[in-house]
Amino acid sequence: MWKWEGENAKGTIVIVHGAAEHHGRYKWLIEMFRMHGFHVVAGDLPGQGTTSRSRRGHIDSFDEYIEAVASWVHEASVYEQPIFLLGHSMGGLIVIRTLQEKRLPVRGVILSSPCLGLVHYPSKALEIASRILNIIHPKKRFPSGLTVEMATRNEEVREMDKNDSLYVTKVSVRWYRELVKAIRIAHEKIADLPDVPMLVMQAGDDKIVDKSAVKTWFDQLTVSEKVYKEWPKLYHEIFNELEREQVFLYAHTFLTLQLQRGELIERSNKSV
Repeated sequence: MWKWEGENAKGTIVIVHGAAEHHGRYKWLIEMFRMHGFHVVAGDLPGQGTTSRSRRGHIDSFDEYIEAVASWVHEASVYEQPIFLLGHSMGGLIVIRTLQEKRLPVRGVILSSPCLGLVHYPSKALEIASRILNIIHPKKRFPSGLTVEMATRNEEVREMDKNDSLYVTKVSVRWYRELVKAIRIAHEKIADLPDVPMLVMQAGDDKIVDKSAVKTWFDQLTVSEKVYKEWPKLYHEIFNELEREQVFLYAHTFLTLQLQRGELIERSNKSV
């Protein structure tokens, strides 16, 4: 886990990356937040990035991700600033599941193309095989099927990814079964989410996540404040797309509004 401090920071962002990747792919976004007055906390999820190479692409339980994110939020609390969670893709799913299971001091949430359904699932035969292998050989790994071309239209990012030794290309059977299970629970336990402001931003031309599943989940949200923004023509990684500055501006505006609202509430409480 790493920390980056912003000048005159008024809040702290905890970034949760997606499947196959690592925190290093968020350098641009981290710097943008720092420049706009936010501390940033981020790490590599278990089995990904700089974590244990012997378990690359594998987890025993999705709870490993939940515990990791909870620990990052705990570290962010040392700044004594409002904390916001930002999760991309599987990271968005992890943020959802973490908030469903734990009560954390979070002021707001941003979900970027959250993994609440997949565009392509394995065939029925492979699905059955994965259930069997999950019992007898859970660490058996297969190609993830994810490509950099599916993730973004940004050629500069594509070239960096092709030469990125930390990029995970194979995932275990257990990893896949835990992902599918987490998606199901995220929908089933939607009422267990705390009442925190939420911005869901979805790629309009997502080749990885099923955007209709994201919208269905969003429509069922019962939080007091929620915003859904779809970005037409953008691929899955909206913060890496050519239009990423517009995406960041939208996210920053949401964060600013939450901070201003918090200040108003504090002033009101002091005057009472």
